[in-house]
Order: sequence, then structure tokens, then C-alpha cells
Amino acid sequence: MKKREFYYPSADGRTQIHAVEWRPDGDPVCVLQLIHGMAEYADRYDPFARYLADRGILVTGNDHLGHGKSVGENHPYGYFCHENAPDVLIEDVHALRVRQQTGTGCGEQTAGEGQRAESRQTASAEWTEESRQTANAGQPEQDRPQLPYLMLGHSMGSFILRNYLCRYGEGLAGAVIMGTGMQPEKLLKISLRLVRILTALQGEKHKSGLVNALAFGAYNRRISHPASTMDWLSRDPEEVAKYNADPLCGFTFTLNGFQTLFTLIDRLHDKRRLEEMPKQLPVRFIAGEMDPVGDYGRAVRQVYDSFLYVGMRDVSMKLYEDDRHELVNEADRETAWKELYEWIMKTVQAGGASERSESPERSGSGIEKEPDHQ
Repeated sequence: MKKREFYYPSADGRTQIHAVEWRPDGDPVCVLQLIHGMAEYADRYDPFARYLADRGILVTGNDHLGHGKSVGENHPYGYFCHENAPDVLIEDVHALRVRQQTGTGCGEQTAGEGQRAESRQTASAEWTEESRQTANAGQPEQDRPQLPYLMLGHSMGSFILRNYLCRYGEGLAGAVIMGTGMQPEKLLKISLRLVRILTALQGEKHKSGLVNALAFGAYNRRISHPASTMDWLSRDPEEVAKYNADPLCGFTFTLNGFQTLFTLIDRLHDKRRLEEMPKQLPVRFIAGEMDPVGDYGRAVRQVYDSFLYVGMRDVSMKLYEDDRHELVNEADRETAWKELYEWIMKTVQAGGASERSESPERSGSGIEKEPDHQ
């Protein structure tokens, strides 16, 4: 397995996006692009990515704007960009897919601080001349052999992926939506109104303890004697401690960050948008039954049903009993890793979206439930 890092220009026109690739020693059987969650970064998935790479899957992922090593000059962590941030996030994800499928810009080496500073100065020009044309094309080169291409989005990344599927879902072999949720539309409208008022008063880069508490303050409520405010992430105390100790994790979002997050979720209430997803695309929902982001399974089932409602024909879901938010970092994570690998291989071997046509029963026959943990 060979791991490498590279950079490419963001759709914001000024920032360089940091990305990681885990390439198998032999010829890969497929590509899985990771879309990470809020207040974390792509390289946190290193153990999981190595597990898949050791089994022949090429894994890649980028740090979103305001996360990891994709933080713009004079911008705090948790800040995306001033204009069209939800769309910029989606375009940055798509740009990585296009680069992987066409080989554009994927030979770059890890950039040092000096290189990154220099590259920021030319990011806007690079985006205009190369990336915007490539990303907007949306299609890989016809004469380049294509591996089956799948995506996995976790938490905030799941909201980005669900939006992405409505715009760029064609050509994907499968999608895994992990740790997702769905907030009521009226609550989202109120939250967006509050954020806009606070932004007018305090600026878009302000970090509001009020908004953060309203968004996440109740997430530990079903945990007896939590050791930290982040125990809702995992039952494994070592993983929670690693998250809390990581300077690139757990930061509070800016008002710009919350407005972007709420907008991404709010868009998913638009049935016309959801109907743009390719109906034959295999989609796998996975979540912990004790995950507050998914309202302890209820919101995940709601999203699953919404996919069936718009005519998606190959949708399945599994809820892991007792597990919390981060399945790939849970106490039983190797079980989740193994089952994700098996689903990916089964999907690839079946031909992905091209050969999936059977419709699941609307009663929920595609739902599985993990037995009690011992």
C-alpha cells in the first residue's frame, strides 16, 4: 500500500485543497472516495482506508475548506468561504473525483508550507483555467479505462454526498451514507434565520457558543456519566480521547460554517432536487442506533424512506445496535469495516448502477439490524 498527499485548487478561487490517497500495491478493483464530517479531516480515516487498500480498493478523500490542511489564509477553522459555500464544497468533492478518473493533477507530491503559500497565490488562476472546465464537464475521458467509482459520506459529509448525488450521481457505482440525519424543515428555517441575524451583528467568522449549544448540546443526553462532551461519538473511550486531543478536531464552527451546514440539510427537503438522483444507483445507509445525529435511528429511516419515495431502486440500510456516531471508530469497528468492504465488493461485482434494476419493497425489506453486542 502506498499513501500520498497532494493539493488541488478549490472552487472558492483562492484556497488549495489537501487530499490523501491510499493506493493498493497491485491493480485496484475500484475507487472509494471518502467525504469526511464536521470538525475532522480525511486522514482520520487512515486505519479504515488502509484496511480497504490492503484488500485492493483505492481510497481517496479531501479535507473540506476550513478543515485539516485546507484552511485558507486569515480564515479560522470552521469557516468555508464567503460566497456559495455549499456549492463550493460539492464542487471540491467533484473535482477530486474528476482528477482521480482522468488522472489530472494526481501526480503531485506532498506540498510543504512554502509550496502551499506559493500555490495559494495562483489558486484562482488554476481554478479558472483548469479545474472549473474539468469539474463542470462532469464526465471522465472516454478513452481512459475506468474503475468502478464509489463514494462514502459521513455525518456532514453525508449531507454533502446526498446533495452531490442530485447533481453528479450519474456514473457512480455506489454510495454509502453513514451517520446521517434529517432535521425538520421549520427548525432549519428558524436556525438559518438566527444565524443570519447573528452574522449581521457579529460577522460570518464569529464562533457562536449559542448556536453550537443549540445544535449539539443535547447529544450526550442518553449517555450515563459521560467522561466528555464528545462521548456521543463512540463507545470506545480511547477513540473519544484521541478526538479530544487532536488539535484538528472538535473546533467550533463559525456562523458561516453553520449557515453552510444548515443550508446543505435544508436543500434535502426539496423533493424536486432528490428526483435528480440516478434511480438505479446502489445506496447503502449505515448508522448506529445510539447516534443522536440520526435521532437514534428514526431520522435515518426517514431518509431511507425518502429515497424510496422518489423511486430509488437499490437502497438498503443497516442500524448497528448500541453503536454511536462514528461507526468506523466504534468499539466494534472491524465488523463495520468488514461489512462495508463486503458491500462494496458485492456492488462492484454486480456491475454497480449499470446492472441494478430490482426495486426493494416499500415496507423496508432492505433494512437490517445488528444483533445485540456481547
